[in-house]
Amino acid sequence: MNVEVVEEDAASLDAYATVPIRFDVRSVARARKTQANSDLILEEQSLPIPFVKDYDAVPGNSPLEWPRRFDVSAWGFLAARSNGVRVGGAAILISMSESQLAELWDLRVSPDARGQGVGSALLESAERWASHRGARRLQAETQNINVPACRFYAQHGFTLEMVNDFAYPNLPGETQFLWHKTIVTA
Repeated sequence: MNVEVVEEDAASLDAYATVPIRFDVRSVARARKTQANSDLILEEQSLPIPFVKDYDAVPGNSPLEWPRRFDVSAWGFLAARSNGVRVGGAAILISMSESQLAELWDLRVSPDARGQGVGSALLESAERWASHRGARRLQAETQNINVPACRFYAQHGFTLEMVNDFAYPNLPGETQFLWHKTIVTA
């Protein structure tokens, strides 16, 4: 798929939100430490009853609600298009707590465009955006129920550095995974 990624601003969040983030959950990931070097590795476990997860449906999570919850004026918003049609987006910011850390807040790809390089193009653009602003590391957050996202970040050079079973008190059964990658500075 031919993908063009462009930077937008917060005024584009209405269009950004048209790309759904929902996904099918058919398995979950469990993290465990290796014996040799205590790296975290993931093991996948199939679910007996698959379900659909849509984080935009969780109150406060939709991109349309971000400006009410956060100061998004310094965030980067990326739009991916193929043949003029919006097929994905990413939101990124420089961490408030660590200036050399960029946070990939959101990465979404239209269901019919998944697995066709859109996410990779967005991630590469997000890394460039962060690098141009002095970031040396990129952080991405996933949950144990989003196994395809876990695979995606692992395939793109991220290391699983933190697992938090209690990060989401309102979402029982979901575990937070924090992934990090060293990025080349501009």
